Amino acid sequence: MTYARFTVAYWCLLAAALLPITCAALAKWGMVGVSRREGGYDNNNPRAWLARQTDWRARANHAQANTFEALPFFFAAVIIAHLLHASQVRLDVFAFVFVVLRIAYIIMYVADMAKTRSVLWSLALLVNIGILFLGYR
Repeated sequence: MTYARFTVAYWCLLAAALLPITCAALAKWGMVGVSRREGGYDNNNPRAWLARQTDWRARANHAQANTFEALPFFFAAVIIAHLLHASQVRLDVFAFVFVVLRIAYIIMYVADMAKTRSVLWSLALLVNIGILFLGYR
């Protein structure tokens, strides 16, 4: 009997899927447990609370939205590359680099380093396109 195993690229899918949740947690960090009257996190109306945030909290929330937007293409590219029998080592490396770039992107977004953030976004997109074509023959 053959058992399926997760490749590094598949583990990267899990890591990427957790990044938006990490951004959301960062946006709410330190405000859970603070009363709503004092500006604390409002779990009854979380989207409105997040929409009122400024500075790094707002940027963390925006990074969350962008990270969600990047997921479908990354997921599809990795799965397609697997289906096309791309070089597993290359696929694993590309997927890992994509996740690292996205983590760096989030850090730059929250730190308000827009130019660096845009460069990282572009690099991650290029890596993702590379993943898609790894299995092309």
